[in-house]
Amino acid sequence: MRNYYGYPKYVSVAEKRAKAEKKLKQLKKKNPNLAPVMITGNRLAASWWGTAWNTNLEGYADFSNRIGRGRSYVKHGAVLDLKIESGKITALVQGSESAPYQVEITIKPLQKSVWEKIIEQCRGEIDSLDALLGGALPKAMETILTRQGEGIFPSPKEIEFDCSCPDWASMCKHVAAALYGVGARLDTDPSLFFLLRHVNMENLVSSVVRSEADQLLEKAKTRKSRRIIRDADLSSAFGIDLDDSIPAKRPTAKPPAGKKISKIKVKRSI
Repeated sequence: MRNYYGYPKYVSVAEKRAKAEKKLKQLKKKNPNLAPVMITGNRLAASWWGTAWNTNLEGYADFSNRIGRGRSYVKHGAVLDLKIESGKITALVQGSESAPYQVEITIKPLQKSVWEKIIEQCRGEIDSLDALLGGALPKAMETILTRQGEGIFPSPKEIEFDCSCPDWASMCKHVAAALYGVGARLDTDPSLFFLLRHVNMENLVSSVVRSEADQLLEKAKTRKSRRIIRDADLSSAFGIDLDDSIPAKRPTAKPPAGKKISKIKVKRSI
């Protein structure tokens, strides 16, 4: 809708939010499986994975001037549905029209040689299992994973997108909103990132953590730290499973009857 002078009519954030909420309620009556992106607070992403995803996209000149257009859209709840599959992102984004626009984004698989190199470089970079189990990656690993052109995050040439809106720009605001929505979704489930890039997180965790768990356990300075590591579940940090358990430290004595020894476990979901 345009005003008397032909410019788009100003619509407040509150009006946009109300419109998106109304449309979402309507759509959910027919499709209760919609997965909207809900942003709470001023930050688009809070976790390392979500923040790193957004920072990577904003760091490329191809996207830096365009992706910001989606910030307000994702903040006021315009991303009514977002699905992440293997190499594919689909979304419904509410725009100025009554019907939401359909967005489809494809991400090329991470090259096997690049993934193997990343795994090899990450070995020996974990200096604290306490921090790792809390979801904090060592700085050295962060650098390896986020390095442009050599890391795990996609570059513009590995991303293709399409939107049903009439905007012929290289990246419309609806696509940008969906991309920011991915960052928010990774806050709750970082394993989706590895599904998206066609790589198995188990390879990284099992190769890096399994070989270093015992050494790091020995480095733990206090009994409390050792107990935390023994009782910890790596799935809380990575959201994945391994079928086999990784003992944090082999017991030197037989445990009392009825007492189970905790082990570090990683879930296999990919």
